[in-house]
Amino acid sequence: MKRNILLMIADDLGRMTGCYGEPAISTPNIDALAGQGTRFDMAFASTASCSASRSVIFTGLHTHENGQYGLHHDHHHFMTFHHVETAPALFNALGYLTGIIGKVHVGPPSVYPWTVRAESGTRDIGWVAEQAGAFLETARHADKPFFLTVGFIDPHRDATRSGFGNDDFDDDDEERAFRPEDVSVPPFLSDLPEVRLELAEYYRSVHRLDRGVGRVLAALEASGKADETLVVFVSDNGAPFLNSKTTLYDAGVHLPLLMRVPGARAGVANPNLVSFIDILPTMLDWAGAPAAESARRGRSLLPIMEHETLEDDWRLVFGSHTFHEITNYWPTRFARTPRYKYHRNVAWQLDFPFSGDLYGSLSWEGMRNANPSTIGRRPLKAYVRRPPEELYDLVDDPFEVNNLADVPEHQRTLHELRARTEAWQRETDDPWLYRDGMSVRAIAHHLEAGLKLPDRFDFDPDAPGNR
Repeated sequence: MKRNILLMIADDLGRMTGCYGEPAISTPNIDALAGQGTRFDMAFASTASCSASRSVIFTGLHTHENGQYGLHHDHHHFMTFHHVETAPALFNALGYLTGIIGKVHVGPPSVYPWTVRAESGTRDIGWVAEQAGAFLETARHADKPFFLTVGFIDPHRDATRSGFGNDDFDDDDEERAFRPEDVSVPPFLSDLPEVRLELAEYYRSVHRLDRGVGRVLAALEASGKADETLVVFVSDNGAPFLNSKTTLYDAGVHLPLLMRVPGARAGVANPNLVSFIDILPTMLDWAGAPAAESARRGRSLLPIMEHETLEDDWRLVFGSHTFHEITNYWPTRFARTPRYKYHRNVAWQLDFPFSGDLYGSLSWEGMRNANPSTIGRRPLKAYVRRPPEELYDLVDDPFEVNNLADVPEHQRTLHELRARTEAWQRETDDPWLYRDGMSVRAIAHHLEAGLKLPDRFDFDPDAPGNR
């Protein structure tokens, strides 16, 4: 049996599907896929930015390890380091036919050498399915196993202030319109007319994505290879709204991850905390790739694919965000356990930046002009101006509003998660592990020569001494 792989990546979907508890959106194909395999209920991206998150999926490395710190396209121009092993390169070496259809959004091409590259910004799911069918036919004639990635454009925003590419499909009888009064406003957003208007358009885009997933899966079934193919479905980051995309709050990084493994039990709801750095090791494990030394710290999910209990060694994940757009510098790291979330905001003195598409949105205009100005349950000022550390009890506060970092009763948890985060930063050689306002990595040679480094996050001009 050839061990094929189909990876489907939604663009800005978040957990806005029926199988993840959103009843107002119709996603029958994604929900069916969840019922046929494993739904990971505690899956986390490392970062909530499109290019950066995809680079984590394709490399198994956090962005501070692989170099894809932010967006790849246009003047942003972030690139994965040339020495980093990527999924297309690894599977090419294993004798696979590799291909990508639709959104690519990582680079350079020499580091991501897909054999078939049908890059496009189209939302035409018919074209996507046709390309998928053609690729599968090419793999059949080549008599090779395949690794195919489908990068959907939906449900990303378009270039308008409230649109999601829907106007191009007004003549499509399969399109479904939603009314603003019928949407379900998630708690991370404010219930305002502008928000409801955008959510209604967003729902339509999500519904089109779902039909695209169904068509690609139908092409796989028609190829006769479905029973030999690992199917993975994931979103790169949270929904394209404030409090979600570009933030490391759960709305931005707690995401869908579905896997259908041939021969495995269906209908599994897996509670273990898994990271997007685990996706590439899982695909390599499925392909039977020989074990090799690597900087990757992710683990294959195949051994726990059918588990429905939380295992002791799957209770902690980390994340790393540095840029979205080139002007959106705001390095932050997080640690997540089943109960607690710790954020280390390195450049906390800077206002949290707005991405261009979210700043121009009607939903943001509505929220900034409301009285009082809030983003969901979070005061606007608390969204823009954040402290150096945040700690949340997600059992009592699932939307990360009440920061416990300065609460005496929670200091033990704060110190434990701070220590574990810093240990992870050291293990991954993170340049944004800071002391006294300096990158510890940048001055490592001076520390070896006797430089004394004050044990504090930031430089204090009122107490500048280090002796």
